[in-house]
Amino acid sequence: MSGMGDEEEEYRGPVTVVVDEREIAAEAHLAGHFDPLTGGYRWVGRLAPNSEVSEWYAAGKARTVVVRTPEGHEGHGRIGDPNVWGGHPVSGSGRPPFAVPEVFADE
Repeated sequence: MSGMGDEEEEYRGPVTVVVDEREIAAEAHLAGHFDPLTGGYRWVGRLAPNSEVSEWYAAGKARTVVVRTPEGHEGHGRIGDPNVWGGHPVSGSGRPPFAVPEVFADE
């Protein structure tokens, strides 16, 4: 999806976008990967066209958002200008809004 490589995890499906404590139901396609250069997790994706998200974005309210999946995973991110289809790109770093494999190091 994002061209980040074979080591990325993906999620497609329903999400809740939280803006100023308001919850907006949306559809999303998200992907992410661990970035060894920064030591952090990066995730990106797109929200499907959604009039509520677009209205809040146009009003300047939906720049920093929380994206939550039905399983309860959530990530803090930012959304960008709408694309030609009316959806919005979304990206974040740190804990993603979807399940990722746990990695344990033997010490």
